[in-house]
Amino acid sequence: MRCNALVGALKRLTRTPVQHPRPAALTQRFEAWRALAPTDGRQSVRDSRLVVLDVETSGLDMKKDTLIAIGAVAITGGRIMLEDSFDMVLRQEQPSSKSNILIHGIAGGKQRSGTEPAEALMQLLEYIGGDPLVAFHVAFDQTMLEKSLAIWLQTNLKKRQWIDLAYLAPALYREHALNHRTLDDWMRVFEITNHRRHNAVADALATAQLFLCLNKKCENQGWHTLNELGTAERQYRLVRGQ
Repeated sequence: MRCNALVGALKRLTRTPVQHPRPAALTQRFEAWRALAPTDGRQSVRDSRLVVLDVETSGLDMKKDTLIAIGAVAITGGRIMLEDSFDMVLRQEQPSSKSNILIHGIAGGKQRSGTEPAEALMQLLEYIGGDPLVAFHVAFDQTMLEKSLAIWLQTNLKKRQWIDLAYLAPALYREHALNHRTLDDWMRVFEITNHRRHNAVADALATAQLFLCLNKKCENQGWHTLNELGTAERQYRLVRGQ
């Protein structure tokens, strides 16, 4: 029994990501970001800046796989701001597998020469500021980001509001809820084109276009604030038992 307990403890220890001390050179920038107040959820969507995020990873295992790339685009005043975007590849000690590279197209050399993870994540935090975040299937993107933020900067995004379009879309369009589950499904519904699928920035842009389509119906239903969109999403989760 004692031996089994020791083996179990060692397995848990090896699964725990090793934290890297936050570089001293980032301290001032980090503290400036941490002092920012999150956007008030009572604010209207049209009066807000929202950051639409997508990530590329070495695989789909949220425990063992790593964050490779982050793409984001901002929505301000109800418009996608192409000039206000974020595109970053994080340096990898070891590139991901060939089969994984075939999915996202980030070659091994580009992974090895990417931006140092702490610096890349610091730039992301500065890009986000205090603004709410939008993604499709938040659980994956948020978990992978939180894991990397914990390892490299010892922080998280838990104070930032997240809006998950994987739940907001079916909440608004119940007739599509049963057979439309992926981003590709909803892109087809609204005829959104993405010629660079599984590129983080391109997928963020497609997600931003989906958000604007959904927000039109939100406004027609009298949902104008960030909190109202969050409530619609949460209520649908409750209906689905998620």
